[in-house]
Amino acid sequence: IPLTYFEFGTLAAMQLFIEARVDAVILEVGLGGRLDAVNAFDTDCAVITSIDMDHMDYLGDSRESIAFEKAGIFRANTPAICAVTDPPQTLLDYAIGIDARLIRAGADYSFNGDGVQWQYRSKKKQRFSLPYPALRGACQLSNASACLAALDELRDRLPIDMQDVREGLLTVDLAARFQVLPGRPAVILDVAHNPQAAQALATNLGNMQKYRKTIAVFAMLNDKDVGGVVRAVLPYIDQWLIADLRQPRGARAERLSQELVEAGVTSEIVRFAQPSGAYQRALDLAGGDDRIIVFGSFYTVADVMRCRSGAQDISAAVKA
Repeated sequence: IPLTYFEFGTLAAMQLFIEARVDAVILEVGLGGRLDAVNAFDTDCAVITSIDMDHMDYLGDSRESIAFEKAGIFRANTPAICAVTDPPQTLLDYAIGIDARLIRAGADYSFNGDGVQWQYRSKKKQRFSLPYPALRGACQLSNASACLAALDELRDRLPIDMQDVREGLLTVDLAARFQVLPGRPAVILDVAHNPQAAQALATNLGNMQKYRKTIAVFAMLNDKDVGGVVRAVLPYIDQWLIADLRQPRGARAERLSQELVEAGVTSEIVRFAQPSGAYQRALDLAGGDDRIIVFGSFYTVADVMRCRSGAQDISAAVKA
């Protein structure tokens, strides 16, 4: 039976985990859940962090159908954490139908914070004076509380003490998820590629200090909701530098330009052959009091990161 690239990669990763005799394995679902390669393995705890419109060609064109596909990672008599406070009925029905142990944000656990520290409460445990996660972003307390809910359910098999929890919150690092690079101008990398992620990005941009100007380096895949992403961040962008994505599914800059105009952009839109070219131009345009936001796709951010890595290698060689 021929394997897809993702199926082969998943099996190879699992083989490496077995050989390394790891204590725990965290597998991220790449596409929905029910039909994703990682769903070949029975989980000890399943976690759904969000439900929004994405991969609609495969998962369906409604939140209800996408929720059903995501619920496919649930297992009978096994913890199923849902960090969404308003999950569609399709998810609830699926969990009930297979007798999964559904633990819901809002109903079974909750969190709140004051900007300095935060608290987590569940039917099993309360945790106070927790440090904010090192990751930036409006969704991070929701994600962290879902992790704590999972740890509560797995405590007999995977005991983690509070000191380790605190250390994890303080030191967690995840590239290209509202990653603010050091230096001036401020450069932010974010792989946001659907309206929900773009709305979170917009919230995060609004929560930052004031900048004189924000320059967008933007490229997306053709099968994504380009208009929805653009409309979410539009109020925070002053200048658009858009690029082709040189991928089979990549959107052309011409299409992005049309979407921007339809969304209400009236400023100049400059097109580039690839994101790295747009990024280099952004660096030329930006002053020390400006910020550059690179977003729209994993491919967009990856191209810019390769560009930055190459520039740093050249700089190091010159200094040597």
